[in-house]
Amino acid sequence: MRTTLIILSMLFVVACDHTATDTTRDNLHPVKCVVAQPLKYVSRDFAALTTADDAVNLAFKIGGRVVDIPVAKGVMVKRGELLAELDGRDVALQVESARAAYTEARLRYERAVRLLEHDAISRQEVESLENTMTQARSAYENVLDLQNDTRITAPFDGVVERTYVDAFQRVASGETIVRVVNPVSTTVGFTAPESIVTILSDSTTRFSVEFDAYPDVQFKAVIKSFARTSSDALGFPVSLRLVDVDTLRYKISPGMTCIATVTTPQGDVHAVSLPLTAIYAPVSGGDYVWVVDSDNRVELRRVMLGVPVGRSSIEILSGVDAGDRVVVAGVYKLKEGDSVRIIQ
Repeated sequence: MRTTLIILSMLFVVACDHTATDTTRDNLHPVKCVVAQPLKYVSRDFAALTTADDAVNLAFKIGGRVVDIPVAKGVMVKRGELLAELDGRDVALQVESARAAYTEARLRYERAVRLLEHDAISRQEVESLENTMTQARSAYENVLDLQNDTRITAPFDGVVERTYVDAFQRVASGETIVRVVNPVSTTVGFTAPESIVTILSDSTTRFSVEFDAYPDVQFKAVIKSFARTSSDALGFPVSLRLVDVDTLRYKISPGMTCIATVTTPQGDVHAVSLPLTAIYAPVSGGDYVWVVDSDNRVELRRVMLGVPVGRSSIEILSGVDAGDRVVVAGVYKLKEGDSVRIIQ
């Protein structure tokens, strides 16, 4: 009997110890942590859009009545293909008139040359008739060129983006008739803030582009051009050029949305990077993080934030050192000195 009581007592003590241990473990705040990493590069993302590499508005050099527009919006065209044509009857009449004037001037000059051989006309009159013939010939050649100006053809392989007039409509010289664009684009445009304009042309700056249509695929890019002034205070237009793009696999055309990433070296050697979820911003103000010490207790530290890093992290200029363990989940459930249980 006595032996039985001793065994039961020992089992009760062990059970109490396990219960106490389990209760202590349950009272710990479960949190997720990351180790602060030194920030060597800063990446900034900008909403961007592809633009046409080649685009042109086409117009007639002369006015007249449009007789044919054999293309429509969205149609693929080949270089040299007819896009629009004017009624050529007016030009034909001008050609006949100019040809007649030139023929008459040439005949007068030739007759004057024969008369000069018999001293029946002065050399000055012959020279005057020669000048008249030269002017008439020039006018005739110019009118002949107008025959080519009654047709608009595609300057390169592309897509008709828009037509601006209809058939049988009368148009003026220089009025836009049709717009053709290259359907394959390697140009990406976005608007940059003043803070990065000075480093866009730096040799250490790197560019990449990610398209909504091709997520998780990073396309390398280089700077193509950027504006150094901004009169409307809305930012500085920047153009990038994609390099080494497999155009057979990736169909990139004008108007596609994407994210342009600009990566620059970080000048502050003490800066670190943390996920945005690590920032604790109480209603009283300020920016803080919870740092976990070696005893798994949390310490509240005020931090100075820098610029966003990528899409989910931020630069920390002070308050956290590289190697510190920082809470990234459950930051609003903690208080100073709390013991935590780190979960994976």
